[in-house]
Amino acid sequence: MTAVLSALFALLTAVANATGTVLQRIAARKVPPGDAFSVRLFRHLLRSPAWLGGIAVIVGAAACQALALTLGSLSLVQPILVTELPFTLLVASAVARRRLPAIGWAASVMVAAGLGLGLAAAAPHGGSTEDVSAGKWVLTLLVSGGVMAACVLAALPRPRGKARAALFSCASAIGYALTATLMKAATDTFDRHGPGAFFAAWQTYAFVAAGACALFLLANAMESGPLVASQPALTLGEALVSLALGIVVYGERVRTGWWLVLEGLGAVMVTWGVVVLPRADTEGGEGEGDGASGGGRSGS
Repeated sequence: MTAVLSALFALLTAVANATGTVLQRIAARKVPPGDAFSVRLFRHLLRSPAWLGGIAVIVGAAACQALALTLGSLSLVQPILVTELPFTLLVASAVARRRLPAIGWAASVMVAAGLGLGLAAAAPHGGSTEDVSAGKWVLTLLVSGGVMAACVLAALPRPRGKARAALFSCASAIGYALTATLMKAATDTFDRHGPGAFFAAWQTYAFVAAGACALFLLANAMESGPLVASQPALTLGEALVSLALGIVVYGERVRTGWWLVLEGLGAVMVTWGVVVLPRADTEGGEGEGDGASGGGRSGS
């Protein structure tokens, strides 16, 4: 029953993130190019009612995600957030008063079916947040931070466009996966030892810092290029890195053997859907599609 509740809260997180995403993208598209990757970026965003509304929704999404992680494993919760992409496009299409093309609906069904097949076959289980050594935490933070920094350094010299947006999205995906990993440790501490231990745990402040960094990187991705460039890297990257961190850091397990065939098939279905979905919303032309898509996500 707890796994079902965890999945439901993860789904609510995806819906809330999708709504916040559309609002964030509306605000990010109005930022002058010269103010990207600077404090001025947030000065512009803080004056935008759409951005502030998006942040409010994302705070609610974070609460749902915390509940999901308290009830279930990282390997269960984070892949479900892949459904954020079809929800994002549905909300964006409604805001832009455009109908999602048939291929968009087909890709959405493919994402949902692939995710269901993959999770049913993998059956994530086990793992513990109490047995993680200090050395493992240090290594996790260093590797994650190093890869994020490499993506940012590769993005900064590039002009606005798909490559720059994709690189910022990759960095943000790792940041959100790290945020979820730290949040899992913090929420488990709250569940076992109460609010005092939660606020005394370093992971509580680390996941807030990691989330803020990921939010800043996503704001830059949304400012840099269209949804078709940023969203696949964000959606797949966060799910894959979270799954890897759950296994490596917490020792979570998935089924192997012949189950890997079904897991692989589910992964292929999800990947196809995620890659096709943004393009389905930009069929009207690059400029029109960028405007209609309205939404790269700026929260997790």
